[in-house]
Amino acid sequence: MLRLFRLLRPHPVPRVAGALAIALALLVAAPAAATPKPPESADAQLSLADPRIIADFDFEAGETPENIALEPDGSADLTLALARQVVRVDRHGGKRVLATLPDVEDPQTPLLGVAVVSGIVRTHDGTLYVGYNTGTAESGIYRITPDRKVSKLVDTSPKGFVNGLALDEHLGLIYAADSVLGTVWRIPLDGEPEVTAWATGVALEPTSFIGANGIKVRDHAVWVSNFDRGTLLRIPVDEDGSAGRTMTHATGLTGIDDFAFAGHGETVLAALNTTASELALVLPDGSHTIVLTKEDGLSGPTSVAVRHHKVFVTSGAFLDGVDPNLLVADAVEGDAEPGDHGRQGDHGKHEG
Repeated sequence: MLRLFRLLRPHPVPRVAGALAIALALLVAAPAAATPKPPESADAQLSLADPRIIADFDFEAGETPENIALEPDGSADLTLALARQVVRVDRHGGKRVLATLPDVEDPQTPLLGVAVVSGIVRTHDGTLYVGYNTGTAESGIYRITPDRKVSKLVDTSPKGFVNGLALDEHLGLIYAADSVLGTVWRIPLDGEPEVTAWATGVALEPTSFIGANGIKVRDHAVWVSNFDRGTLLRIPVDEDGSAGRTMTHATGLTGIDDFAFAGHGETVLAALNTTASELALVLPDGSHTIVLTKEDGLSGPTSVAVRHHKVFVTSGAFLDGVDPNLLVADAVEGDAEPGDHGRQGDHGKHEG
């Protein structure tokens, strides 16, 4: 999730000082890529064409897009991390606030010191679940019903930082990646839900700042990114529901935030939240190639979602405070023609 270098008087977010400044100094000093970098793939089977920004946001107001869930009608539900909001963006860029998470008078959130809305998932009936980090008793996973009622599903540890969420609707479970405690939590949606530690270990832990970050469920496995380590991990779900041995699927993904599967296999589109602002296509063999960059309109990309032949990418602009947005591109088979992405000026084009 967050890699903050600058936080500009967001409103209504409280001013940040002290502990956050120290945390940011540690982040700047941290090694960005401690893992070996594999050669980039020269054989990408998917390309992205016609990237266009469909919605812009106001960094000064704390409107920092962090995570995304897609609606059947093509609209997108986004968490705005520092504004404590969930907003719906329709296909034409129109925005509507669905919910605002509770205000916290004196947040003590690990890493940042301010209240942060993080991951989001959507169930088939339209209910949304979001992570909320405050460092207080308000921390937890929250439910937003289709009629926009907000309630807390479960408490989460105020000492942790719940980041990405993943839904296994078949089993009625949510998995949550904790960036501070290096843990994947499991939360049932039925009965009396409680939070249990499903997977732990060094591979999920941070080295200096942010560990387990994005998370998805695919083919009897839970996939997790580790921001500090630049890795994409795969954790099998054993027959009894417990976590199998964590395996490293890809390395060298500097600044990897959240990600999404492209198609039905193991090809992944990953947001690389660095100053280069890149979207990587990670192939099943673990190699990767860059398919979108800052020149296409990305500004500190934080998450990815795929529906049919459209790819949605949120940019939180946490690195420089410039142009937080929602970008959409078209997925095409094979290599796109030269000029399909990376053209100067494309980032100013909006889908109408």
